[in-house]
Amino acid sequence: MAAASSSDYDGCGAESNEANSKWLDAHYDPMANIHTFSACLALADLHGDGEYKLVVGDLGPGGQQPRLKVLKGPLVMTESPLPALPAAAATFLMEQHEPRTPALALASGPCVYVYKNLRPYFKFSLPQLPPNPLEQDLWNQAKEDRIDPLTLKEMLESIRETAEEPLSVQSLRFLQLELSEMEAFVNQHKSSSIKRQTVITTMTTLKKNLADEDAVSCLVLGTENKELLVLDPEAFTILAKDAVTSLCFGRYGREDNTLIMTTRGGGLIIKILKRTAVFVEGGGEVGPPPAQAMKLNVPRKTRLYVDQTLREREAGTAMHRAFQTDLYLLRLRAARAYLQALESSLSPVSATAREPLKLHAVVQGLGPTFKLTLHLQNTSTARPVLGLLVCCLYNEALYSLPRAFFKVPLLVPGFNYPLETFVESLSNKGISDIIKVGPTLVPCGR
Repeated sequence: MAAASSSDYDGCGAESNEANSKWLDAHYDPMANIHTFSACLALADLHGDGEYKLVVGDLGPGGQQPRLKVLKGPLVMTESPLPALPAAAATFLMEQHEPRTPALALASGPCVYVYKNLRPYFKFSLPQLPPNPLEQDLWNQAKEDRIDPLTLKEMLESIRETAEEPLSVQSLRFLQLELSEMEAFVNQHKSSSIKRQTVITTMTTLKKNLADEDAVSCLVLGTENKELLVLDPEAFTILAKDAVTSLCFGRYGREDNTLIMTTRGGGLIIKILKRTAVFVEGGGEVGPPPAQAMKLNVPRKTRLYVDQTLREREAGTAMHRAFQTDLYLLRLRAARAYLQALESSLSPVSATAREPLKLHAVVQGLGPTFKLTLHLQNTSTARPVLGLLVCCLYNEALYSLPRAFFKVPLLVPGFNYPLETFVESLSNKGISDIIKVGPTLVPCGR
């Protein structure tokens, strides 16, 4: 009996493995020069002929020269350069018109590039985010040359470590520079406005109105700042921006540790904690802060404080009566002083409702000549005053007034009317007296 050779044995083994496998080896090319990942692959009938093509967002060798490739079978049918590295690829129907050919969307950085018939059709850019106020203030100081590049770097690094919002691309590029390159970078970009832009990390599609396979779909974008954006397939505007609005953790179904979340747009998210998950205990302390347990350094009660407290307890009623007596005396003295002012015409306000007037005088100058200004005002609510005369009474041996008599015009309520005259002191001994103006006494002297 002839012995079987080793080559026959290997061939039979390979045929046996292929026969038992669930997959058929249709093509294998280790030199295809395709560098990508799962999110940048899509299958679609791009021409509506029933033959599906493979769409590849190729990163290029070493992340250089990214390209869009469409494969038909094992061959590259079309190839075009991309402006940036792709993050995700998806195909979707934009409209119901014939022919029903899907469009191709390619996410790259903050943009979505839409291709129709494998030609550029539309570019959608994510809206810019508000910059960090502290970062904006630092660049404003650099613009005014109030801080040097080294201080700017230290402050930006501090913000990057503590702030929840990431820095702008301009600041991140600045932090990567060497010390010798910083000053030139600051001079070049200090006049530019700070722009903070998020990027797209994932992309998929969502049926807009119908659940049919050939229904119009919306693009759903996931961004680096933890937002979900739903784009309208026709106008490419943001239809919804979802964010988590509520959380609930507990037993759900047969699972003990379930996290349930709802989003702003009405979505529902359910996450089940793995039974093998291990959490590291944090360094934070539970309960009130340690400072709450510290006793305050309250000074001891002195003998004087104890004696004063005992006196207030024993003579509280007498002390209150003495306080009330002093209060009544104060009110009485105030009333007597007001009455005396009315009787001696020292009050600047008229005491009768017949003449609702307010008068005050201002004396200016160091002497021997003074300027006397009388400010007259009608304090009534609606009634004007007409035919009023103001006269100054004084000692002619001490003072000389070129104008001691005023004829006041119509006084409208609420307005201030100034009346001016000059007073000359005639005494060389410094003697002064009062000048009586209507109901008011005005002292004058050197």
